[in-house]
Amino acid sequence: MLWDKGQSVAAWVQRFTVGEDYRWDTLLLPYDIEGTRAHAAGLHRIGILSDEEFQAVSEALDALKAEVAAGRVVVRPEDEDAHTVIETFLTERLGDTGKKIHTGRSRNDQVLAAIRLFLKDGLCEAGRQVARLVEQLCELGAAYNDALMPGYTHLQQAMPSTAGLWALGYAELLLSDLAALRHAYDQVDVSPLGSAAGYGVPFLELPREEVAQRLGFRTLQLHVTAVQLSRGKLELHAAHAFVQVGATLNRMASDLVLFNSQEFGFVELPPECCTGSSIMPQKQNPDVLELVRAGYHRLLAEMNVLLTLPANLPSGYHRDLQLTKEAVIRCVLHAYDLLTAMVQLLPGLRFRRDRMQAACTPALLATAEALRRVAEGVPFREAYRQAAAALDSLPQPDPETVLRAYRVDGYPGRGRPDRLLEQLRAFQDWLTPTEPEDA
Repeated sequence: MLWDKGQSVAAWVQRFTVGEDYRWDTLLLPYDIEGTRAHAAGLHRIGILSDEEFQAVSEALDALKAEVAAGRVVVRPEDEDAHTVIETFLTERLGDTGKKIHTGRSRNDQVLAAIRLFLKDGLCEAGRQVARLVEQLCELGAAYNDALMPGYTHLQQAMPSTAGLWALGYAELLLSDLAALRHAYDQVDVSPLGSAAGYGVPFLELPREEVAQRLGFRTLQLHVTAVQLSRGKLELHAAHAFVQVGATLNRMASDLVLFNSQEFGFVELPPECCTGSSIMPQKQNPDVLELVRAGYHRLLAEMNVLLTLPANLPSGYHRDLQLTKEAVIRCVLHAYDLLTAMVQLLPGLRFRRDRMQAACTPALLATAEALRRVAEGVPFREAYRQAAAALDSLPQPDPETVLRAYRVDGYPGRGRPDRLLEQLRAFQDWLTPTEPEDA
């Protein structure tokens, strides 16, 4: 153990305090290696590491990175964490040079650097998947712009809509979620390195800004006490963004499960994205969509850990905060699964124009009838009552006639996927970030 001073600790204490942390630290190992590389560069700058030592550390970290990538090095329960794996590897290879690597840092700022680098990648990858969903929904919006379907309120038929309008509504909502992901990215894009255990280090003039730049952070947390105070809070920004995405996917999946039922029959799902029953030969189940719908609640559960766990803690570091790591990593991984599921499913989705049009009843035209009378000079409230009394005389909705009555962009038959794709292009620079420059 990095903190071992020759005093033995009961085995159950070791198991209890490590918990499942070693599993999550295995995911963080590549990021912790890069954080260590940048910290070593800072130690080199202030003379703690010589040119030769810094070169040796860099080469050893390259070797360790290759071992991790090949799956030959993972964090084991007896290692306790990724930081121990790295320092042990360097010490075994480089002797006293490896023992210098923890100079001027703590596991507290070390793990936060790794988590934030992991989150930056995670938020960016989620953003790319959301962008792909926006594109897919815009394709559906264009293809089914004139495909009449009932619009519902309270699950009762309300007014005419189109399958294209359904798709474009979700595309626009996902653009808002994309902005939330980018905002969360900006929040976590701050370096904690140099804060050590939360109070800085004496005597050493650590080049904190240079180290932050090497790691690609936009800035650093200047006052070191802010680092531990923000633990859980910055992770919450990321979790909340993932929850926003999950909320959108939840409602989209719920719609599609309903539309796929025999009673509706509005959509056909790709068979490769469905499962069957072990007893009923005819069944094709929308399990993927049901799990996407349910996945939102798992994201909420992890966010709730981040909301509540840091509450009432005094300032400074407390071991309670260790659990924020698992919660936010679970958010990232689960959001990946939900987004991947929808990205795979949507291209094979087919709307059935015949079933949707057949479901459209004359009552859908009641509002249009009231407004037609308004155009003839009847006050709206009177026109409303007249239309209610004339429901039995309304015609069967004809798609061309119905959609011709809408004159404003964003209404049924007036979808503008081009404008949504233009908004999507504004995120392009963020979704394809440049690699940090070596300092």
